[in-house]
Amino acid sequence: MVGPIHTEVNGRLESMTIDDILDLVKSFDGTLAFTPTPDDDSPDIAWGDTFFYYAPDGTMPTATQPFATIVTKNYPGDERSRLDRPGTFRLNVAVGRAEFVERTGHEPANLPDDTDASRADTLIAHPVYGSLGWLSVVNPGPATEAAVRELLRLACDLARSRSERRAAH
Repeated sequence: MVGPIHTEVNGRLESMTIDDILDLVKSFDGTLAFTPTPDDDSPDIAWGDTFFYYAPDGTMPTATQPFATIVTKNYPGDERSRLDRPGTFRLNVAVGRAEFVERTGHEPANLPDDTDASRADTLIAHPVYGSLGWLSVVNPGPATEAAVRELLRLACDLARSRSERRAAH
């Protein structure tokens, strides 16, 4: 296992960076990180965000959702994380129902409405896609680093299993 990726600056631990997360996920076999730019056919709202896929052949899948994303801005209808603050991003991970319940204590369909989705370094149900088994954390750091590592690995493994099941049929 790779050691902690947050760093100590002026006596305090800093948050994980987007590059730290990219490096971690890219170390998993078969993963593809896609960051849309103005040079591709992606919608402009997605430019600069990153989408992680299980794609052992290196080709972005066309019929599957990413297993994790990093978003750097508010999307229409998804402003509760307040990603318009400087230096703020949110990691989103598709963890499946069982892990979702384990981490939140709630079924994905029964989420509390009072969660502060903008609080940094706190693992929560995704403010929009929590009902689909997604968890998120704004600016992951020391309090969530271990969970982030575990959840990204789990999400990749779940995506790999789905891919293998599809290939077997």
